Amino acid sequence: MQLRELEWFTTLAETEHMTEASLRLHVSQPTLSRALARLERKVGVKLFDRHRNGLRLNKYGEIFQAHALRAMNEIDRGEERIATLVDPDRGSVSLGFIHSFGAWLVPDLLNRYRRHAPSTSFELRGGACDSVVDDVRQGHVDIGFVAPEPVSDDLDWIPLGREHLSLGVPPGHVFEGRDQVAIADLAHEPMIALRAGFGLRQVTDRLCREAGFSPRVEIEVTELSTLRALVAAGMGVAVVPASRAGRPSEPGIPSIPFSDPTAFRHYGAVIRRGGPGGQAARRFLSFVARESKRVAQADGPSGEKVLGAALTAAG
Repeated sequence: MQLRELEWFTTLAETEHMTEASLRLHVSQPTLSRALARLERKVGVKLFDRHRNGLRLNKYGEIFQAHALRAMNEIDRGEERIATLVDPDRGSVSLGFIHSFGAWLVPDLLNRYRRHAPSTSFELRGGACDSVVDDVRQGHVDIGFVAPEPVSDDLDWIPLGREHLSLGVPPGHVFEGRDQVAIADLAHEPMIALRAGFGLRQVTDRLCREAGFSPRVEIEVTELSTLRALVAAGMGVAVVPASRAGRPSEPGIPSIPFSDPTAFRHYGAVIRRGGPGGQAARRFLSFVARESKRVAQADGPSGEKVLGAALTAAG
């Protein structure tokens, strides 16, 4: 079965009209009609019901359409992978990241990388920390940007820096105006937090546990924007990423630094053991490690060392 036959069939299945499909494909109606007849002889059944006003995909055609689209997609992916190996700058890189990194870390990295490899394309997928890690592990994305470092034996971690945390409070809250606040001061405060599985929630629970109490989480959410909006509405306080230089603070809620020296989260890139397979992803990963000047975990290996070991193992 030729790829052209699959392309013609899927166009017919989409339009359900011989004239419209022939115009779109730039082939004559008789040629298209003969191609459909050959295809139906090969599969052994009619794929369309014929009507006076055109064609209608039948149940056999619907089944064949699903497989045809899948086959064409796999061929496209194969061509893309070969093109990436031949010319890494033209390849595609898939990235996963926790939602908050979509506001600063990912745009900053992509903006700087585009200056070196403007032809590289990116597929982006935001999610909870656990979801991003699972996507990396299953090969759904090449590289994940998460915080904190996941506990895993089958993944490599490249530390990129650490992000300080602060306390978001409603306007007029008793804490507003303080220069600092301690984690222990939150022991009796109603809190808003991300759901379990999100990196910021893991860090929040750890900080509270180290301060000797369990957080009074009264509302759980899945997005930082919703969390901040609920804080602004007076529903509680929340541990949030501190404002960064060059990144405007979120409007509507005062943010108070923590006095606790451990009130931060390490962030970095997570990859499958041995690194991603595509040349475009490997080149982008090298750039990430090379560009990062704020290496986390001072007592651990640098991002460059971890990356070197990973890419060596991958061959």
